[in-house]
Amino acid sequence: MSTTEFEGRLRDALRPVDPPEDLAVRVERTLVSLAELAADELEAWELSAMRDPRNWLRPAVAGVVGASAGTALVVLRARARHRRRRAQSKNVLDLAERTVRDLAEEARRLLP
Repeated sequence: MSTTEFEGRLRDALRPVDPPEDLAVRVERTLVSLAELAADELEAWELSAMRDPRNWLRPAVAGVVGASAGTALVVLRARARHRRRRAQSKNVLDLAERTVRDLAEEARRLLP
């Protein structure tokens, strides 16, 4: 195998691949579903079961999954609006302020 052939194969292997167009919608739908399932699990959990440490695992996992999915959902939605915020911003500080405001607003929407 010659060097040029190897470089050509390597270039072909490392060519960027565009994700499917509906990927963002599918990821968002999955994150919403995970957050809802975690919330349902926490709502179904009975406080009287707290006495037995063997019962702590499911609510703990539900809390971690729900918090992780909610955080990822907030970041995903804020990232989707990043281009518009960047175009409206005057400088980097303004962009940072708008981003933090957008993250806080999106988090308020998700919290009950």
